[in-house]
Amino acid sequence: MSTTPPPSRAPSTATATTTRSPAAGPADENGALDWLRALGPRGRRAFAGAFGGYALDSYDYFTLPLSMVALAAYFGLDSGQSGLFTTVTLAASAIGGALAGVLADRIGRVRALMITVITYAVFTVACGFAPTYGTLLVFRALQGLGFGGEWAVGAILVAEYASARHRGRTLGAVQSSWAVGWGLAAVVYTLVFSVFRDDVAWRVMFWTGALPALLVVWMRRRVQDAPAAVAAREHSGEKGSFPAIFRGSLLRTTVFAGLLSTGVQGGYYTLATWVPTYLKTERGLSVVNTGGYLTFLISGAFLGYLTGGHLTDRLGRRRNIWLFALLSAVCILAYANIPGGADTLLLVLGFPLGFCMSAIFSGFGSFLSELYPTAVRGTGQGFTYNTGRAVGAVFPTTVGFLADSWGVGGALVFGAVGYGLAALALLGLPETRGKELE
Repeated sequence: MSTTPPPSRAPSTATATTTRSPAAGPADENGALDWLRALGPRGRRAFAGAFGGYALDSYDYFTLPLSMVALAAYFGLDSGQSGLFTTVTLAASAIGGALAGVLADRIGRVRALMITVITYAVFTVACGFAPTYGTLLVFRALQGLGFGGEWAVGAILVAEYASARHRGRTLGAVQSSWAVGWGLAAVVYTLVFSVFRDDVAWRVMFWTGALPALLVVWMRRRVQDAPAAVAAREHSGEKGSFPAIFRGSLLRTTVFAGLLSTGVQGGYYTLATWVPTYLKTERGLSVVNTGGYLTFLISGAFLGYLTGGHLTDRLGRRRNIWLFALLSAVCILAYANIPGGADTLLLVLGFPLGFCMSAIFSGFGSFLSELYPTAVRGTGQGFTYNTGRAVGAVFPTTVGFLADSWGVGGALVFGAVGYGLAALALLGLPETRGKELE
């Protein structure tokens, strides 16, 4: 696709304000928080809304993996049935994410973002009331509809405020909120499962998923779409639609971006879903000790998001993803093959594992936003990212079925296949570092 705006369209004042040139001056380069200052007051409110939404999205997602052992005991599930929870969630998220992307192009980023947050909050709470395995599966699928759309819409909202020079680290900072939500879920899990019996604790975990509703009240009053993006959508003859991202040069972009997302998320959700179970069942850790081990993993993830955001601006989008695809695959193999009794090594290795599997995501928000023009950016990013979630959802279920014969630790290595697929997909995508949004 072309990286140059049509010559007949003059840049507006709003565009100059929200998408600064790479040559904007020394102030753009100095200072660890210049990327935040460059957003301006409106952009910082948009950043806060997207950060909070994605953190709570993460929190609501992790209520399930952290409660998996208790759920399996309560409903009498085998590993394959447990893995199906994740597959259903991620498959439904593809539908929700794709629809949210179209909505973002048609009704605006902020409105679409609020719809996704309300959806995942309502159905996370509903999961806590589920009387049967089948009902819980349905509620989890409906929760996935909102879960799928939040990241793509929030990332686009912030990307359209960020300068080209800072876009990678700005979106990396948004992405780091996933680790914040994950960490909050781990803390609440430790407290809830220490206070309540397992057969009640998993329900309480889901009920705490009502928290995001408070964020929506704040967003409705304080957050607005970027003026330049609003102007571009209003003057474009192309409105968000699925056929639009499969026409012309965008066809190649959509196919390879979807494969990239599939590989990265297949590897990630394999680990996110099964590491808590691996620590409890095969390593014999208690609830409190599992929380401690996850602290190392989550701390690494948080720093990985921030570091990866800086590296994606320095190395470029493609090099950053290539680097961490390789390192993530190596870390999975090492983590899954730690000998029994070496619990200190297991603890320490959690940090680089979390770091690498998260740093690879830092470039996604900027990369996918830069691959599509404004009129179909929501549709393109929502579709490719969430198609990757849906197809990548096969990985956790495959691990669940393999775990019965290979053990959870042995089956985890299957996640490395996803990172190999991501590396290959990059061969079909252009480098977009420094690109101004059209």
